[in-house]
Amino acid sequence: MSAHQPSVVAADAGSEPGRSLDSSHSGDTGPSRPLYAQPVYNQPGHRVLLGTDRPLRLDSGAELGPFHVAYQTYGTLNADRSNAILICHALTGDHFVLDRHPITGKSGWWEMLVGPGKPVDTDRYFVICSNVIGGCMGSTGPKDVNPATGEPYGLAFPVITIGDMVRAQKMLIDHLGIETLFCVIGGSMGGMQVLQWAVSYPETVFAAVPIATAARHSAQNIAFHEVGRQAIMADPNWCGGNYLLEGRRPEAGLAVARMAAHITYLSETALHRKFGRNLQDRKSVTYGFDADFQVESYLRYQGASFVERFDANSYLYITRAMDYFDLAADAGGALTNAFRKDGRPTPVRFCLASFSSDWLFPTSESRAIVHALNAVAANVSFVEIGTDKGHDAFLLDEPEFHQVIHGFLEGCAEHRGLTVRRRAR
Repeated sequence: MSAHQPSVVAADAGSEPGRSLDSSHSGDTGPSRPLYAQPVYNQPGHRVLLGTDRPLRLDSGAELGPFHVAYQTYGTLNADRSNAILICHALTGDHFVLDRHPITGKSGWWEMLVGPGKPVDTDRYFVICSNVIGGCMGSTGPKDVNPATGEPYGLAFPVITIGDMVRAQKMLIDHLGIETLFCVIGGSMGGMQVLQWAVSYPETVFAAVPIATAARHSAQNIAFHEVGRQAIMADPNWCGGNYLLEGRRPEAGLAVARMAAHITYLSETALHRKFGRNLQDRKSVTYGFDADFQVESYLRYQGASFVERFDANSYLYITRAMDYFDLAADAGGALTNAFRKDGRPTPVRFCLASFSSDWLFPTSESRAIVHALNAVAANVSFVEIGTDKGHDAFLLDEPEFHQVIHGFLEGCAEHRGLTVRRRAR
């Protein structure tokens, strides 16, 4: 799948080849070892410098700029620029929606939903996805060089919010010359960004699809994130956030953070079906602390593979951004107020989807958003998908979910007057 770039965009001339992390132990700091995963700029896609004339004002009061945003595009932008869909990625995601990941080599993370002839049809729509600021795959984040010091930001990087991420995305969309987004879609943290887009820029967004998400982060989810952050910061190789300067990486702590978080993305039923109490490559337990059970081995693998592609400080910053998210906070504490503008309901068309076995972002969270939208007479549809796959169901093969997305986008396209662009044969 090739990426398409509008003529208004120029690729960053200062790009450099990326290097991936190796999988050796975090205590190994030999000279041949790269200190950290460099953003991969020589892959299909784009990286643009924004905020050169005016920095991005952050919710904290700090400023960021100039800053880079890395992004991918798929499909073709039509003549009136009315067919653009923005995909917002989740906590540990990135902009490689369809392309193979440049570090892991894995297929695009949403290739089941996005592509030619799929619900998010790249024969019909111009699809954009950017790496969030604070990330570690090309957009400016704590692992990048602070121009004021010539050294990696580390914890000198300003704390960011979901609102800051969305404002950076808006700057990218403006840079691309797109005045209206046909749809903004995303799951989990991506769904938070979708909601923020709809509230911050209701005249820019025609349709919004928040999936498996919430209007604010719950106490339980903040608690899970704090466990992960403490695991990272307790790793002696974290070095107070300055591990890049010290030539170290807190791999052990980051791996534990990933293991703990990954449990929340699944369901008890899915874990039982996949692993049960099955042993890992042995006939009996070892009466020790090796990975006797398959589920233990699976989680260790998830942790070990994660540290090859993700930066520990980025994990701290992005989880904190999710914790701070509260859509009603700037609307007098009432979610209904967030969906009103000048006393009128938001013009954005919404489709919310949740999953019955998702205990990280349960259906009650989506229903609360739907109730607020209904209270202001907004255009909203909602579906709970019955599945035992847990929170990550939105990334998996769920035919009913895919049908819902297809149907909603078809209805919006008909209302919008978008026509199908047939592929050349």
